[in-house]
Amino acid sequence: MDINTYDVLVVGAGMAGLTTAAYLSKAGLRVLLCEKGTRTGGLVNSFEYKGFIFDGGIRSIENSGIVFPMLKQLGLEIDFLPSIVSVGLGKEVVNINLKDSLAAYQELLERAFPESKQDIANILQEIIKVMTYMDVMYGIDNPLFMDIKNNPAYALRTVLPWALKYMMTVPKITKLNKPVYEHLSTFSKNQSLLDIICQHFFTQTPAFFALSYFSLYLDYHYPRGGTGALPGALEQLIRKNDAEIRLDTEITSIDPQKNQADDSKGNHYRFKKLVWTADQKTLYRVLNLSSLTDGKVTSAIQKKQALIAGKVGGDSVLTLYLTTELDPSYFAKVSGPHFFYTPSLSGLSNVKLAELLKGEEGRPPRFTSEKTRMIEWIKRFLDLTTYEISIPVLRDKTLAPEGKTGLIVSTLFDYALTKHIESLGWYEDFKELVRGHIIRVLNTSIYPELEAAVMDGFVSTPLTIEKSTGNSDGAITGWAFTNSVIPAVTQLPKVADSVLTPIPNTYQAGQWTYSPSGMPISILTGKLAADRVLRDLAKDRSIPG
Repeated sequence: MDINTYDVLVVGAGMAGLTTAAYLSKAGLRVLLCEKGTRTGGLVNSFEYKGFIFDGGIRSIENSGIVFPMLKQLGLEIDFLPSIVSVGLGKEVVNINLKDSLAAYQELLERAFPESKQDIANILQEIIKVMTYMDVMYGIDNPLFMDIKNNPAYALRTVLPWALKYMMTVPKITKLNKPVYEHLSTFSKNQSLLDIICQHFFTQTPAFFALSYFSLYLDYHYPRGGTGALPGALEQLIRKNDAEIRLDTEITSIDPQKNQADDSKGNHYRFKKLVWTADQKTLYRVLNLSSLTDGKVTSAIQKKQALIAGKVGGDSVLTLYLTTELDPSYFAKVSGPHFFYTPSLSGLSNVKLAELLKGEEGRPPRFTSEKTRMIEWIKRFLDLTTYEISIPVLRDKTLAPEGKTGLIVSTLFDYALTKHIESLGWYEDFKELVRGHIIRVLNTSIYPELEAAVMDGFVSTPLTIEKSTGNSDGAITGWAFTNSVIPAVTQLPKVADSVLTPIPNTYQAGQWTYSPSGMPISILTGKLAADRVLRDLAKDRSIPG
């Protein structure tokens, strides 16, 4: 049994935890980073399978004025490669690599929906408007990652003019906070058109966030060697700074009065400050409030516990990993390495999850247990959904054996349905169904030689994500937009407050702290949490101020 004392305990070694630990260890603090899994990175990771390198989480990295300056500030060098985004519909594909590419996207939609040309033109103008807002938001490197004090000229000539534009832009973005389907329905009543534009966004995604993706596509980059190169570089830096990283270490109890955390193996960790970057429900579940002596603090914590009770995590994904005997040139003729593809014009409004629900008088609706009915629904869903297809070898030729290609094919999928299928005992059959049907869909649409060339394939589900990351509901971006109240900061000007908690000496960072979230937000809140810890420790005179 270990009893160790640290300046800071960081729980969760995803991008937020790695960022926090990197900055705090760089400052010379004694830092322990605990991760319940067997590797760092969370939803940013790469893995090897039979000579192919796959990305287990995000497929590309958007800078957003955050990632690159963070790496520069920490003295890390990563070689980033182009990650051109393509959008496909049926047999047609366009590349989104320049702002002018939106004209090609507009023409793609007009050919698919000629009866809605004016609607499409109006929607594209709305997208362009949002892109101008994003140009302001990410127009400069985030000042949080810049040494402003030692560069007053930069502050005066760059940051100040940007700050004024930023303050003028935020109210415009706030007006676009309604769900994207609802917002775009004011431009068109063509439901299939709206589906094709919106169905690869999370349920009830705010319009400003969804439409900003067309700016983010231009900001996608890919680390040489796979996305896992990014957390790998941070992990090396943390270890170089003599901080401790404990993998396979699950924190199961926190005593905020004693400033002590315990893990599942019976080890105890004392800390001056705690930064929690893992699943937020877990944090409030493992708290031991019995020793707290301040009634106001206890009340504030219980209020937060009540707020998150019943709230659900955001959308999850279903992913098929394929190894093929096809040469990369076969796929390069079709699209870029990051491909959003919709095989059908019909749209997902024609296959609703409610079809699988049945209700009984006096009881809430529940999923059917009829396997045949569920299988037919899943097939129709896979026929109509939008796929995010990543082809790592088109970015980095070392990521697959010569003359062969690996594909990562993902679609948003419901966690509760997957959990229900598992409870019925045909989870493995479900994965095999998904594997075979996605291959057939792609083979009969965009990749006519695919099925005969598949060497191997395996499926990751929302349950896989839940197990590997600990995220509630297998969420990939924090809280669901469908919650009546999102238990996180949601206003840009208040993002600095997102790292605060009612728990003494405890801060938070990561995707559960601010909404809408994503990898840049995880890094941003990780840095904000580190800065807050350093400031508060200095006030406590625990370190030289």
